[in-house]
Amino acid sequence: MAEYDTISKHLIQTYPDDFIRFTLGRADIEVLEVLETEQPTVESRRADSLILVRIEGEDALIHCEFQTADSTDTPMSRRMAGYIGRAIERYGLPIFSFVIYLRPGAGRRDKGYYIQELPGHRVVVEYQVIRLSEIDGQAIIEGGHPGLLPFAPLMKPPSGVSADAWLRQCLHATEALPLDASTKVDMMAGMAILGGISYELSTVRRIISQEGSMDAIMRESSFAQYLTQQGIDRGIEQGIEQGIEQGMRRGREEGIRESTIEDILDVLEVRFDADAPGQFAGRIRAIDDLQQLKQLLREAVQVDNLDAFQHALDAEA
Repeated sequence: MAEYDTISKHLIQTYPDDFIRFTLGRADIEVLEVLETEQPTVESRRADSLILVRIEGEDALIHCEFQTADSTDTPMSRRMAGYIGRAIERYGLPIFSFVIYLRPGAGRRDKGYYIQELPGHRVVVEYQVIRLSEIDGQAIIEGGHPGLLPFAPLMKPPSGVSADAWLRQCLHATEALPLDASTKVDMMAGMAILGGISYELSTVRRIISQEGSMDAIMRESSFAQYLTQQGIDRGIEQGIEQGIEQGMRRGREEGIRESTIEDILDVLEVRFDADAPGQFAGRIRAIDDLQQLKQLLREAVQVDNLDAFQHALDAEA
């Protein structure tokens, strides 16, 4: 899923004004600089995007993290607390932080805060959670901000519009905008790559090819050079299409696994009690085999109590 995060970072760094209008909902903010995001620690951590802005005469930071799926190794709230704390330490400025979830269903458990409840040592870190699947995609298209257009197919389509029709509508909207040819190619390439999160590759190829050769779009796009620089692409001439296809396939498989895990935890919480997910989350997330996870989901739906589910989980281990 690295290619999705990489393209997302590239877009926000190229079109910071569009993302600031999207996240803060206002246009009266002056972008001063896209900052280097390497944060020197014992274990190097790099925030996705940190932008220095001026709001009503005062400097501030806009911080965005892109997540294709839920954070499994470290809870997102802990990661955000770390990013935000280090940015405050380094810059000493007010910070507006956001997590943008790309995959439908991701981020449902992210409450947007980290809290430590210790008397005399209370810590509260808050941030905003944005799930693209809950955003009105038509409003984004009509807003005319090119940096956001590649994400539109991941957003909520108008009522009654199918997924295929929505992707086609997003492409048509891009073609209709008063943009130069190279920018339009970039937008279509971005849609082709990010579309792999929610669409089958064959669907993306078929629909985008109606607007022009997908191979040509990828070769002409600045994303091709950017992906090569980031070490994701295998080379424009020999492997760009194969690399995208493999990345999309890996992303879809991992996304199904993550969604199945979240579905199991949701079922346990709804059927039994709110503490149930916490009892089993670590063991469930450690399972890599998708078929085992699907069987556990069926068990979660059918068993009569948590003891029976634990027995099923032990059998899968």
